[in-house]
Amino acid sequence: MTLKTDPVGIATMAVGVAVALGACAGTPAPESAAPTQREETRAPDAPTNAFRDGEYSATGWYGSLPSHHDVTITLQDDIVTDVEITTPAEDETSLGYQQRFADALPGAVVGQSLDDIVVDKLAGSSGCSEGFMDALEQIKDAAAA
Repeated sequence: MTLKTDPVGIATMAVGVAVALGACAGTPAPESAAPTQREETRAPDAPTNAFRDGEYSATGWYGSLPSHHDVTITLQDDIVTDVEITTPAEDETSLGYQQRFADALPGAVVGQSLDDIVVDKLAGSSGCSEGFMDALEQIKDAAAA
């Protein structure tokens, strides 16, 4: 920047500075330069459970005989915390499948979200899985929030 020492240059510079300073004081700031409001940050709402806590029971049917299981599931925050299943078969072979299935079931479902449970074949038994899944669907309907 060049500074002129003649009276016209000084006067011009003084007017230029006065105009620039006056513009800052009297002109509203453009919208984009306006201060922004701080939005309050809220903690997110607690997730809503899809199912009510509690103990739910249902009978699941499967096979051509037909066979069944009585299933009881305990829920807390949509998570299975306990499962019980009956083994009512009278035929020794069927009873063996049911008992192996019942022994393996807690390891497959306890600690899982009720919506995520899918049991296809467990402990060598696919028929028992069908009965369990039938009962599970009834339990989901009964426990729906």
